[in-house]
Amino acid sequence: MGQPHQYSYPSIFIYGHRASGKSHVMHVLMKELELSHATVSCVECVSIALLFEQVLLSFFGCDAASLLPRSPSLSDFVRVYRQQCSQSPAKQTRYIVSAVEDNVTVILLSEIAWDKFRPNTGCFEPLLLHFPDYSKSELQQILSQNVHPSYSAGFYSAYINILLGVFYSVCRDLRELRHLAALNFSKFCEPLAEGKVKETDTHKLWKHIEPHLKKAMQTVYLREVSSLQWEQMQKEYDDVDLLHLFCLLKGLSAHTHVELPYYSKFLLIAAYLASYNPARTDKRFFLKHHGKIRKTNFLKKNEKTSNHLLGPKPFPLDRLLAIFYSVVDSRVAPTASIFSQISSLVTLQLLAQVSHDDQLDAPKYKCAVSLDFICAIARTVNFDIVKYLYDFL
Repeated sequence: MGQPHQYSYPSIFIYGHRASGKSHVMHVLMKELELSHATVSCVECVSIALLFEQVLLSFFGCDAASLLPRSPSLSDFVRVYRQQCSQSPAKQTRYIVSAVEDNVTVILLSEIAWDKFRPNTGCFEPLLLHFPDYSKSELQQILSQNVHPSYSAGFYSAYINILLGVFYSVCRDLRELRHLAALNFSKFCEPLAEGKVKETDTHKLWKHIEPHLKKAMQTVYLREVSSLQWEQMQKEYDDVDLLHLFCLLKGLSAHTHVELPYYSKFLLIAAYLASYNPARTDKRFFLKHHGKIRKTNFLKKNEKTSNHLLGPKPFPLDRLLAIFYSVVDSRVAPTASIFSQISSLVTLQLLAQVSHDDQLDAPKYKCAVSLDFICAIARTVNFDIVKYLYDFL
């Protein structure tokens, strides 16, 4: 980055897996070097207006942010930014996401590699900095810093070593490992509290905690049910009910194993409704002023077979989008992003394209997820999908 008055590299792309220190390093670096910067979360800034407002607010204060129109464009942001720069010129590089004639550097933090973002039309290539995953020894050092005040550092380090010996092969996420360490430490200390072993009896402590940790492996990344709750639920259910218990947990964990963007969740919900609802019922479910529909005409006399038993039926793209725009709780413009998210759902095998690729005029799809899965997805966006399913009328 050089001296504050010098020009920095125009853009820097920092990427690496979750909890590898990207954000922490950047925050400490900006603070220690006292660099002028605006930190913007693309998750919190759900619109371009919030993004522009946050940048102007960080650099120039409330008065500058208030100069933006209600629905600002990029040119509006550039105009206000240039106006403020003329009043208070930058004496050092400002680190923001921008496209103005100023001494600025773009810093992007992501868990995805730059190749996934590079546009086909070409762009200025950023400086790539990769944060590798922590090694096992590095995780040992980091996790060992959270020493319990009632026990020695050596004892807690031995516990972390045992924990990593079990979970390192299936989980490298520092946040999840820290959660698991805090969750299982009391169980590890039980023999000490009962006076059965000493802190140096590592082998006996390992024998005591080993079966508990193996059970806890079944709940890695599953925050709705902790490993302790899992054991308690196993004790309460008999062998006959264990299958039912597994199905409940499977439904709970569906959205944590496959985390989707906000609108992709509604697209998947719309696809499920299109697959399992007859097309003739769309007016009943999704049209607000549909008038009165007599039940005798709405239900067929001989229609007794559940659509869920018959399996998903194919539906055209226009029906999917019509249901999507009806169920989503905000106005969404039919942009290319929506269509790309449909392609992503097909790539993830959550949707299945049943028409041929050359049938561009009328592509058809089928939803490929279970009822438990879609109910878990619907819960994350507070959507009661059961009210919109024909089989549950």
